[in-house]
Amino acid sequence: MPQDDAYLVISVLGEDQPGIVDRLSGLIYARDCNICDSRMAVLGGEFAVILLVEGPAARVADLEPALQELAQRHGLTLTSRRTRARRAGSDTLPYVIRAVALDHPGIVHRLAHFFASRGINIEQLDTERYAAAHTGAPLFAIHLRVNIPAGVRIAELRETFLDFCDELNIDATMEPASRPA
Repeated sequence: MPQDDAYLVISVLGEDQPGIVDRLSGLIYARDCNICDSRMAVLGGEFAVILLVEGPAARVADLEPALQELAQRHGLTLTSRRTRARRAGSDTLPYVIRAVALDHPGIVHRLAHFFASRGINIEQLDTERYAAAHTGAPLFAIHLRVNIPAGVRIAELRETFLDFCDELNIDATMEPASRPA
C-alpha cells in the first residue's frame, strides 16, 4: 500500500434494522475507501459491527465526520480510531481453538486466562449459546484464533490445554489455522 494510506477502525452499535451495512459500506465506498476486515453480528436486539477501513489519508479524514453524521441520523453509537497497517508476525504460529461445554459463567475468562498466562495472544474470539439437540440443555461454544510464540512447544501446550479443559468438563480441540489471519 502507498505510504499516504490511512487506516481507521470503526465500531458501530445500534438497534438491528435492515440497511445498516448498506449505509455504512456506501459511505465508505463513496469516499474511495476500502473495507479491509470486518466483524458483524446481531446480539440480542442490537446490531454490532467493527470495520477496518483503509484509503488515502485525505479521504479517510473526509470519512470521519461523515460517519458521525450517519450515526446521529440513524441513532447509532459510533466510535472510530486511527490505526496503522498490521505488521506481519513471523515469530508466531496461528492456531484455532474450538470448545463446547454446558453453559456456565466464567468459561471465556478461564480460557482467556489460560492463554494470557502463557503469553499467547487471542486474535479472534467468537461465542454462541444454544440448546442441546435432544435435552435442550444450554450449551456454550467458543471459537478462538490464537498466535502462539514460535518458541512454545506445541505438543506440550496442547497436552496442558486439553488436560485443563478436561478438568473444567470442556470438550476442546486445538489445531493449526488453515489460513493466515
